[in-house]
Amino acid sequence: MADERLRADARRNRARVLEVAAEAFATEGFSVPVAEIARRAGVGTGTVSRHFPTKEDLVAAIVGSRLAELTVKADELARREDPGTAFFALFTAFVRAGAEDCGLAEVAGDDRRLDELGERAGADLCGRLQELLAAAQKAGAVRPDVSYVDVRALMSACMTRKDELEPILGVVTDGLSTA
Repeated sequence: MADERLRADARRNRARVLEVAAEAFATEGFSVPVAEIARRAGVGTGTVSRHFPTKEDLVAAIVGSRLAELTVKADELARREDPGTAFFALFTAFVRAGAEDCGLAEVAGDDRRLDELGERAGADLCGRLQELLAAAQKAGAVRPDVSYVDVRALMSACMTRKDELEPILGVVTDGLSTA
């Protein structure tokens, strides 16, 4: 159901559900029940189900939006920065986003799910990250012996260090760099 075809009250309810779900997933992860999201949003579970027939549809809407934002950032970085700067800026932005958002961090640790949610949103963040890594390696800014799989594992590990993120992020980016 396209958002613009909804009545005004239905658009408000949908927006409220998305707002509440984004906050709940960011702070508590995906274990928050749909009924609890509905309660916090001040709507019935039927209202949530009309907009998002499954919980996975709700997750896809929330995470897809975050992945789309990061994909746009990746494209901007690729256009205006040198390859090394662009790669490290995206790496850092993705890690910080995941450290602030439990739901995004959960998805970031599951390659297949991250790719599926990105595809549903039309956001190929994983592809952009691979491209930036390859360009940074070609430019000599990132160690050539580091694979995309290594980078993803390092990102996921960093996301778990919410309270001590900056020191570990510095260690990891220094370790990836050829400088």
